[in-house]
Amino acid sequence: MIEWWQTLLWCLFTLIVGGIVGFFVARYVFKKQIEKNPPVNEKMLRAMFMQMGRKPSEAQIKAVMNSMKNSK
Repeated sequence: MIEWWQTLLWCLFTLIVGGIVGFFVARYVFKKQIEKNPPVNEKMLRAMFMQMGRKPSEAQIKAVMNSMKNSK
């Protein structure tokens, strides 16, 4: 017959393993979604500048993209 502490240890073990596996699966899925749908690209920046009533130059777009990449 299984003692209560053995049952408790098995429950804790499965919770820890499940948490670790869940973390890595969630991280993998999140990375795939970010690669597939990047948060902001140059086309979106141009649209945002145009909505603000400004015609952005290529240098401005590149500067904003570089600042976003460097802030990571």
